[in-house]
Amino acid sequence: MWKYIIKRLFSLLPVLLGITLLVFTLLHLIPGDPAVVLLGERATPEQIEAFRQQLGLNQPLPLQYITFIGRLIRFDFGSSIISGIPIAEEIKIRWPATFELSVSAMLIAVVLGVPAGIMAAVRKNSWLDNLLMSGSLIGVSLPVYWLGLLLIYLFAVNWQLLPPSGRISVESAFNFQAITGFYLLDSLLKLDLKMFANVISHLILPALTLGTIPLAIIARITRSAMLETLSQDYIRTARAKGVTGRSIVVKHALKNAFLPIITTIGLQFGTLLSGAILTETIFSWPGIGSWLYEGILARDYPVVQGGVVFVSVAFVIINLLVDLSYAFFDPRIQYN
Repeated sequence: MWKYIIKRLFSLLPVLLGITLLVFTLLHLIPGDPAVVLLGERATPEQIEAFRQQLGLNQPLPLQYITFIGRLIRFDFGSSIISGIPIAEEIKIRWPATFELSVSAMLIAVVLGVPAGIMAAVRKNSWLDNLLMSGSLIGVSLPVYWLGLLLIYLFAVNWQLLPPSGRISVESAFNFQAITGFYLLDSLLKLDLKMFANVISHLILPALTLGTIPLAIIARITRSAMLETLSQDYIRTARAKGVTGRSIVVKHALKNAFLPIITTIGLQFGTLLSGAILTETIFSWPGIGSWLYEGILARDYPVVQGGVVFVSVAFVIINLLVDLSYAFFDPRIQYN
C-alpha cells in the first residue's frame, strides 16, 4: 500500500503544476492593475510604476511565474499585497473555519442523504420514492445564494431563532481564546457548554445551506447503487432462504453498494472545501472561501494563488484517502 501511496503522491506534482499555471495565467488575464486598485485612481504614473516595481509586477510573466514556483517549493506562499500578512498565516487562521463548516455540512448530507436513498430504493416507484427524489431534485436545483438568503430571512430576521452571520457572537468573541482554531472542539476542551451552544447556533444555517446540494446528490447516488445491488442474484438467493428484509438491506446490499457512495462523499467533501465561497460570503464566515473572494476582488495575486494551491492540495489528498478506503469496504481490492 505504501508503494501505491508514494506513487499517487508523485503523480500529484504535474497536477499541481498545471493548477498553478492555470491560476497564474487566468489571474493575469483579468483586466485591471492591482497597483491602481491599491493606490487609487488619483495616484500618479510614477507612483504606480514604483509600486509595481516593489511588488515585482513589472517583470515578464514567465519570470513572475518561475519566482512563484520557486517560493512554493520552499513552502513560501508570499504575503498579501493588501494586508501584508503572510499567506501561510492566513491559511492557518482561516482553514479551521472552512473545515468545521464543511464537515458539518457533510454530516448533514450523509446522515439525511444515505437513509433517504435507501428508503427510495427499497420503496421503488412508491409515493415515498417519488417524494424523496423530487426533494433531491429541488435540492440540486436550488441556488446556494438564494437558499442562504431565504434561511437568513426566515430564521434570523423573521423568527429570530438563529444568528444571521459570523462564527461566534460578538460579545463572546472577546472572552474566547481559541486553542486549535476549531471552535466546537475548543469549547469542548474548555468544558464551556454555553460557548458550544453559541458556536452550534452560528453553524446551523451555513451548514444547512452548504449541505443541501451534496445531500441531494448522495441521496440519488445511494438510490441508484442500492437498486443495482438489490437486483443481484445473491440478494434473490438470500430472500429465497428467508433472510429478513432489514438484514438484506443492511448486511448484504448496503455494504456492497457503498463504494460509489463513498466516492461521491469524498468528491463532494472536496468540493465543499473549495466551493464554499458563496456560503461563506453570504454568512460572513471567516474561512478560506470568503478570503479568496476578497482576494479576487482586490486583485491580490498572492492570496488567490496561495489559496487555490492549498485548496487543490486538500482536494487531491481527500481523493487519495477515498481511494485508500476502498480496501476497507471491499477486501477484494488490492493496491499493487
